[in-house]
Amino acid sequence: MARRIKDAELDSRKARERLKARGKPYWRSVERGLHIGYRRLKGRAGSWTARHYDGDRGYATQVLGIADDLSDAFAGGKVDPKTCALVAATPAVAILSFDQAVVKARARKEARTHIAAGGSGPLTVRDVIEAYLTWYRDNRKAFADARRWADAFILPALGDVEADSLTTAAIRKWHEGLAAQPARIRTAKGEPQRHRALAAGDADAIRRRRATANRVLTLLRAALNRAWRDGLIPSDAGWRRAQPFGKVEAARVQHLSVAEAKRLVNACSPPEFRTLVQTALATGARYGELCRLRVADFDGDAGTLAVHVSKSGKPRHIVLADEGIKLFHELTLGRSGGEIMLLRANGTPWGKGAQGVPMLDACKNAKIEPHVSFHILRHTWASLAVMAGMPLMVVARNLGHVDTKMVERVYGHLTQTFIVRAVREHAPEFGFKPLRKNVRQLGARP
Repeated sequence: MARRIKDAELDSRKARERLKARGKPYWRSVERGLHIGYRRLKGRAGSWTARHYDGDRGYATQVLGIADDLSDAFAGGKVDPKTCALVAATPAVAILSFDQAVVKARARKEARTHIAAGGSGPLTVRDVIEAYLTWYRDNRKAFADARRWADAFILPALGDVEADSLTTAAIRKWHEGLAAQPARIRTAKGEPQRHRALAAGDADAIRRRRATANRVLTLLRAALNRAWRDGLIPSDAGWRRAQPFGKVEAARVQHLSVAEAKRLVNACSPPEFRTLVQTALATGARYGELCRLRVADFDGDAGTLAVHVSKSGKPRHIVLADEGIKLFHELTLGRSGGEIMLLRANGTPWGKGAQGVPMLDACKNAKIEPHVSFHILRHTWASLAVMAGMPLMVVARNLGHVDTKMVERVYGHLTQTFIVRAVREHAPEFGFKPLRKNVRQLGARP
């Protein structure tokens, strides 16, 4: 049975009020290798800190919570004088008395000792991320990106941190540091990671780094939120208060004009790549979605194309225009429904990254500068559709978005062309007569 600790300087509010405010904690030994510290703050409640000896690595410290200098401890968390355990206290105790802080410090030491001996130990950010990625792999389709971001940006810096000790300040420091790093570039396996040079004052490069940091922060918060909802973490306050960078929305995306798209199609080689480009321009589908299409996915009667596996994990039907319907009729005529629709010259499906080189060659031959990636064909379909007046909800549904939020953010500026044309074509006219007085004044010489 743990012995109850008493301390004339720390175990009551009045005693702590007599202490001098300072940044360094007042330490009290709880047992061998474990101390509890109280930081006295001027004008506000102090805080409790635990210090546990970690062998050769020295001491590991952890903030336990706010001291009950100004408010009573949460959840009626009293200590049983016989067992020295919290009674009727929830896991989310945030304001602690001296006795509660001692109990919590002992619990943290036991957990650390347990993990050092090979036990499960306290829940770390690594545990949370791995559990989330397991779920993500089974429920989302963009698993490769999530895995790569976690391995590169989250686990090296935060993986060994105990999840319930993550603070807003720690997350904010990590997030800001992530945005300050130059972009990673492809590096051979086993070689030191290479980075792209970050030009000083390059505002767009800074925006892109901050946007990447925001996406990684979203992944971390999603994993922590899932663990919190499962009751594994007592509070979500630490990461809920960590805000992403503002005003880092993507710059206006590049898209091809109709004339450029025609030149690109004509410049494509080999012929099967030309067909792949045509299907992208006709559907706005992603490269991976096109690669997975089977002949039976085209419904010639309805003029639609079924996408069963998408980035969001939700199937959809792409509605085709007359030109697209004709194209897919030609592609599927006389073929078995189970066949892969788009094949290379050797009869194999298009695989990951196989579109890169022929796309670059086609851009060079079509004299399209700067060169565009295959994904720009998706932006081209969406941009031209928006400028032609297609409702944003229709564009969003064909692209596979659940609402118009993404479409408005990426393509919203293009609606101005449609708005101007629509107003000038359809606004009412009232037959106003010229204001003769003003006409004479405008025509008079000074």
